[in-house]
Amino acid sequence: MGKLLALALAGIAAAFLAGRFVAFRNKLNASREMEPVELPNCHLIKGIEAGAEDIDILPNGLVFISSGLKYPGLKSFAPDKPGEILLMDLNEKNPKARELRISRGFDLASFNPHGISTYIDKDDSVYLFVVNHPHQKSTVEVFTFVEDDNSLKHLKTIKHDLLPSVNDILAVGPDGFYATNDHYFFDSVLMFLEMFLGLTWSNVVYYSPTEVKEVAGGFYSANGINMSPDEKYIYIADLLGHNIHVMEKHANWNLTQVKMLQLDTLIDNLFLDHSTGDIWAGCHPNGMKVFFYDPENPPGSEVLRIQNILSEKPLVSRVYAENGSVLQGSSVAAVHDGKLLIGTVFHKALYYVASAPGQT
Repeated sequence: MGKLLALALAGIAAAFLAGRFVAFRNKLNASREMEPVELPNCHLIKGIEAGAEDIDILPNGLVFISSGLKYPGLKSFAPDKPGEILLMDLNEKNPKARELRISRGFDLASFNPHGISTYIDKDDSVYLFVVNHPHQKSTVEVFTFVEDDNSLKHLKTIKHDLLPSVNDILAVGPDGFYATNDHYFFDSVLMFLEMFLGLTWSNVVYYSPTEVKEVAGGFYSANGINMSPDEKYIYIADLLGHNIHVMEKHANWNLTQVKMLQLDTLIDNLFLDHSTGDIWAGCHPNGMKVFFYDPENPPGSEVLRIQNILSEKPLVSRVYAENGSVLQGSSVAAVHDGKLLIGTVFHKALYYVASAPGQT
């Protein structure tokens, strides 16, 4: 009898694991292949060799880029070098990425930047919020941008128990922001178990000096976050859910879901074109290749443009798709004045100008 019970339990466990494995592969789009969508007259950006995980662009064409991310379980092409914030000027004919100097007193040796967000105050001061993972922890670093000498002045480091595994950030004031926790845990083993078991413990948190609270939850892996131009809605990408959630923002900063747009790819960061309201998303067509990196079969890249997301039938366009021979692991796509930047978690970055000769 004991042996039969043991066999029955072993069979149940095997069936459970087999089911979870299939579900896990589906969440990662492990079997997905895609047709390429090329962008003519584009080129790799000089100065970026270890990722451009997130990108934000000021109205004047200055671009902030987070580079050099070391993330549990993911590839890094600069494992022994601290991360950095890069600056580009899209007003230049051939813009290059240059490292921004950071003020003294900040621990550069452990700098590990992830998501970023800018906020322009009433006096035109530019604040840069940076998700940081020093020593396998999660913090939010707040800087001011000193344009005169292209530097960042560090103002403060924010830590909180409700910010255990921050991925992306959306600044809503000089000292307030929304942040996505992509996992409940930050330990690499526990993160994997969380994904493998399909737990929906990921959430979104609102932070201010006077109030910190969860404002949305139930995500597989809350990732990119951004806000509509009229500031009425918050958009949240659920990486493993393959969807974008549209949330209404209330006066008390709470969020309520309005709708969800289901897609067939792993959506990473979200960028808002404030001139049109379009959402640009850097995506991972096959997440298995990102999490289990093979240089002989690298992860591809995909960029989606979502128009009229609040309508009954939003228009979703595949602007760029590539198998990894040029660009591996796209995480963000940002636009400004007919120019498109595509960044990656750990690889290179691409620059495309729509007004190049022969283009319309």
